Amino acid sequence: MEPHVVEEKISPPHGLAAAPPLPYDEEVIAGRTVAFPDAVHVHVHEEKHSKPITKGGVEMKRTLTQEERELAEAGYGHLHQYIKGQKVEDEDAQKEIQEHKLTVEVLRQEMGVSFDVKDPARSAGLSLEEAKARLGRDGPNVLTPPKKKSGLRKFLERLFTMFNILLMVAGILVYILLGVQFKENFQNTYLGAILITVAFVNAGIDYYQIQKSEAILASFLAMIPPACRVVREGKLETIPAAELVKGDVVLLRMGDKTPADLVLFSANDLKVDNSSLTGESEPQERKPLPKGAQGRPVEAENLVFNSTLVVNGEGWGVVVRTGDHTFIGQIAQLTGEESGSESQLSVEIGHFVVMISCIAILFAIVFFVVGITNIYKGKIGQTFTFAISVLVAFVPEGLPSTVMLLLSIAAKRMAKQNVLVKDLQGVETLGLTLLATDKTGTLTRNQMTVTNIWSSGKMYSAFQSNNDDQTTLPFSLNAPGMKEVVDVAALNSRIKFDRTDVPFDQRTILGDATETGLIRFAGRQLPEDYEAYTAQYPKVFEVPFNSTNKWALSIAHKPHDNGELTLYIKGAPERVLAKCSTYLKDGIMEPITDEFKDEYDEAYDYMASRGHRVIACAQLLLSGDEYPVDYAFSKTDDKYPTKSYCFIGLISLEDPPKHGVREAIGTLRLAGIKVMMVTGDHPKTAEAIARKINLVLGDTRETLAKKSNRAIEDVYDDEVSAVVVHGDDIDELQGWQWDQIFSKDEIVFARTSPKHKLEIVKRAQALGHIVGVTGDGVNDSPALKKADLGIAMNMSGSDVSKEAANMILLDDNFASVVKGVAEGRQIFVNLKRSIQYTISHSSPEVLPQLLYVVVPIPLPLSAILILVTDLGFELLIALSFAWDVPETPDGLMRLKPRKPVTERSIHSRKKRGLRRLRTLAHDPETGEVIQPSRSSRAFATLRRPFTRDFWEDLLEPTDDETLVDGKLLSYAYLEVGMIEAISCLVAYFVVFYRNGFSPSDLQRAQTHGVYFKKDSPDFVNYAGRILNGPHQADAFAQAQSIVYLSIFILQCFNVFAVKARLSFPFGKRVIMNKWNFFGILAGACLGMFIVYTPPLHVVFNGSYHLSPLYWLIPMGFGILILAWASLRVVILRSSVEHLRVRDIKGLMMFPTMRTMSMRSRGSRQ
Repeated sequence: MEPHVVEEKISPPHGLAAAPPLPYDEEVIAGRTVAFPDAVHVHVHEEKHSKPITKGGVEMKRTLTQEERELAEAGYGHLHQYIKGQKVEDEDAQKEIQEHKLTVEVLRQEMGVSFDVKDPARSAGLSLEEAKARLGRDGPNVLTPPKKKSGLRKFLERLFTMFNILLMVAGILVYILLGVQFKENFQNTYLGAILITVAFVNAGIDYYQIQKSEAILASFLAMIPPACRVVREGKLETIPAAELVKGDVVLLRMGDKTPADLVLFSANDLKVDNSSLTGESEPQERKPLPKGAQGRPVEAENLVFNSTLVVNGEGWGVVVRTGDHTFIGQIAQLTGEESGSESQLSVEIGHFVVMISCIAILFAIVFFVVGITNIYKGKIGQTFTFAISVLVAFVPEGLPSTVMLLLSIAAKRMAKQNVLVKDLQGVETLGLTLLATDKTGTLTRNQMTVTNIWSSGKMYSAFQSNNDDQTTLPFSLNAPGMKEVVDVAALNSRIKFDRTDVPFDQRTILGDATETGLIRFAGRQLPEDYEAYTAQYPKVFEVPFNSTNKWALSIAHKPHDNGELTLYIKGAPERVLAKCSTYLKDGIMEPITDEFKDEYDEAYDYMASRGHRVIACAQLLLSGDEYPVDYAFSKTDDKYPTKSYCFIGLISLEDPPKHGVREAIGTLRLAGIKVMMVTGDHPKTAEAIARKINLVLGDTRETLAKKSNRAIEDVYDDEVSAVVVHGDDIDELQGWQWDQIFSKDEIVFARTSPKHKLEIVKRAQALGHIVGVTGDGVNDSPALKKADLGIAMNMSGSDVSKEAANMILLDDNFASVVKGVAEGRQIFVNLKRSIQYTISHSSPEVLPQLLYVVVPIPLPLSAILILVTDLGFELLIALSFAWDVPETPDGLMRLKPRKPVTERSIHSRKKRGLRRLRTLAHDPETGEVIQPSRSSRAFATLRRPFTRDFWEDLLEPTDDETLVDGKLLSYAYLEVGMIEAISCLVAYFVVFYRNGFSPSDLQRAQTHGVYFKKDSPDFVNYAGRILNGPHQADAFAQAQSIVYLSIFILQCFNVFAVKARLSFPFGKRVIMNKWNFFGILAGACLGMFIVYTPPLHVVFNGSYHLSPLYWLIPMGFGILILAWASLRVVILRSSVEHLRVRDIKGLMMFPTMRTMSMRSRGSRQ
């Protein structure tokens, strides 16, 4: 039977044109970046245009079988379950804002308010009674705080883990035993207290370290202004922002924070900074639209969002959303709903603890039963003490504290590298497989900067970029045309400063992003103070920029040979050039020719192709006869020159990448980490930046079609390695389309909303990716919290993003992520070494205990000595691994992530997901999943180990490296563990033999159960020698002491053996950690103190008669451990080599950019 085939039309992602749409440019007509099939009902997105757009490219066909469709969807099935199962308490709060689509008349009726479009100041607004009624109905304009857990509940959650419960139960049972048989168990008086104390200490350390700041909502609240200007009963008054209600008429002025979501009905050159909400790096123009706006709210030109800053102009608007219903309120709610992802480290440690606890309980019960029914019949106390010893030997009591302290030490070391870790377990999570990074403020500076200037037929670089051609000259103020360019930037401007009593470089500039960039450039180049220069040449007339003219003009009182006034104009290149009849070449005005236009086109294409914003500038030296100083210029009747200007040149600006970003992304990619951009900015701008910083090296369909001179429809999807996805497509993507996107090496998501960013993170996690998210805006906070590792910026980041993140880059340097990843990978290795080292002593502790039951022989190691081992020298040495250095010179940054996402791993996850979905019940009417009851889930969990699927999944080959894997367990329990166990037993029997006890004597004596105490009867050994009670007790103490010291000595060799993975356990890098030696020294002091100090013999049963010559036995076996570790490196070398990442063709590992300010200052001669 042939499989059912579903035909899908796929239009793979297109490439991008060069330049982004700019306020100064002509309208740019651009379709969406990815055109997905009509079958999924995705409309063509129009990016700020007024003309109809046709879908670019021709679709090609691909066939999917029904099984392939089901398998593709299965990987994301749990996400759909979550969405369908969600209960939304307030549906209105979840609805997307629609009020921007209303006409002015409908808006007036819907909001029930009176306002005057022509003269907003005469608007009546709401009455006081109506405002009070609405406030009572809708509630105040504040955000609802989330529910919090009490500190006690959090501590109890940490206390009642499997690990701690095991210790506490064992401690309580010890005290019960003491109550029944105190004299026989006096030695264990402190054992119960130590076990219970360890449980509380573990919980306390865990609780202290995981305490995260719960000020996320406070950060959102801080963004809402405390007061605002509102019209009530025809009067303009200032009221607390919390008292705003729907329908209020609000006045916004430059410098204000918007108090709620407003629809504008009047505005004058209004611009708002949406960067923290939408990721757009430049302020957005907002204006009233009498017929309403179509499309998404974030792109509506008549809608102003709560908490956004007004950077220019003023406007009047009607409040349409307040509190939780606003755009930022929905982000806050989205952030609060996401509980975050449990770190991989905590999951793996949890699995290990459960596994080791179950094994410990099983062994303790089995050997308790064996002992009580055979050799130790009726001796409950003695057998129970042994069972506790087995339990204590198996469970590494110091492990939770060791892990937390190791992470804490690593976090402090990272803080010195400007990486602040809020969640300790996030340190190890830096072993991520995918990093989704925001653009604005994270990869770029969120600061428009002049990059290139073209004048007199030459290209100059004002901000050095390694992408410049070799013919590009460094900027010099003395070069032809440069002084005129600086004059246009300085004298044709409307910017303002927050203060003028500080140096120019320290001021905050209030104004349009382009104006700000030009003023920063001019301020660095001017030969004198900016204020003095502009005061020297005052402005006498200006025509501000508007979206119709697309240029700004000013006339300054700057004398020249033919008059007193000079006109300056800047704006969209084609508009400015159309007004020019001459151009400036080497200081001389030349008539514009076709040759000049060709040069102009070439220069413009060079700038625009790099994703820069391009503006043109021109001037006109006004004749003193025609335009005297007192000439009455006027905008209304065009009483100012409008043509015959002299073209000066082109200026390009961009929001440049931060220094070090290019090398950082290249390093991350060489470490096997997929880096993708997720931004709210324009697709063209996003791709242009991505190509400069190693994020996109390959071709999209369009760029490949251009290179190969083919039609786009002739380029197949598997020929390209890069994709740029538009946010409008995300909501309708099907499972196979997500698979297609994530299969690409280079991914850019543009025009994304906070909800889209969250969805991208969830989809990537569904495929098995360990996802890191970097961001600095409010719009990043839901994704930051949901990610396995959220990374926020400190200086440019919003408080909201910093509180939602697990990690903060203190210096805002994206390159610090590389340091963090390297540190995260190394701490994982160090943790693994520490655990491998710690549990290696379980075998020498447990095996002798088993002989105590099976043979039997005197107990080789008491429970109290096992505890001293685990919490004494073992803890000190295990902590010293925190300072271990990489095993090889290039460290771990050329190895794949420890859990790489491959086609095999994705297919495996999808198979499991499909199997899970098929077992769930569905509603016959709605088709939605019916969630199983708790009892059903519990039964399924208990039944699962007895199913075939469970063992197939468990034994399925994988490339994942877990914290505790088969190789580690084999090393710890079967390899080095057995060597140590044999060594301890050899030393144990040698000491007893030297004291007159043969192995058969030990068995015979232990069977009677009355020997090896000071008051024991005399014992006749194999040679007929009579051994009295004190001699028996001392021989027993020496035997237990040598077992304890043997474990210590063997573990000293094991410290270096566990480091052998890529290289042998010798050499400088293995022994250069001085803290290993400090730990060994401290452990040696503790061992000597316990064994050779008589007052402690009552508790620890030591003996100062033990000869140091016996130490040679474990030392010889220690050398054997190092030899085995070396042989192991040779055997496993082939399994490690495939982990190296291949070189990536085209990576640019040289600096991104370096400012030219110092060079330009030096060239002002």
